[in-house]
Amino acid sequence: MIDLYTAATPNGYKASIVLDELGLPYDLHAIELSAGEQKRPAFLEISPNGRIPAIVDLEADGFSVFESGAILIYLAEKTGKLLPTHPGRRSQVIQWLMFQMGGIGPMMGQANVFYRYFEEKLPTVISRYQNESRRLFTVLEGQLEGREYLVDEFSIADIANWAWVRSHSWSGVSVDGLPNLRRWIDTMYARPGCLKGIEVPPRAKDSDTLVKSAQSMLQR
Repeated sequence: MIDLYTAATPNGYKASIVLDELGLPYDLHAIELSAGEQKRPAFLEISPNGRIPAIVDLEADGFSVFESGAILIYLAEKTGKLLPTHPGRRSQVIQWLMFQMGGIGPMMGQANVFYRYFEEKLPTVISRYQNESRRLFTVLEGQLEGREYLVDEFSIADIANWAWVRSHSWSGVSVDGLPNLRRWIDTMYARPGCLKGIEVPPRAKDSDTLVKSAQSMLQR
């Protein structure tokens, strides 16, 4: 059994998607970001950086893992799925996972901040992050040429990137003219585990709650 501590964010969805794709049983602990629950001592013992997601593996003497990319690798290695054992293929998957961790996530995250939440609208800043996100999308477009998934077979690299790229419109970034990327997005939506994972935990329906959650993340 896995204890999952998460919230309705792209990084949070990465953890729930991989758990559902792997069919691992887990107990959900929804963290209310707007209430600052991610900074409370009990959670900091699990996730020292005070960010979601985090997991506790009760089958491994309560071993805890924080950072979404590390969670994906840990669960893939635990089950022997979604991460190839061949050194070269394994490296390729990890490379595209790091592409999301170091590029897609930070750039789209900043686009979200300045496009959606920052009170002062700064056009040059907004365009800088939106343009860089779009450039990264073109990199994915090229990698997906002739491939169903990023490294041929479905892997944690697809989960990590899709959890962010699927929300491109929220970042104000178009996927027009990127047929491979659009096809891949739809392919991922057709996977039951992916669909289930993006509903964990349920998204806030109230717009004020969404704004408060975003503002709390800006203050972290």
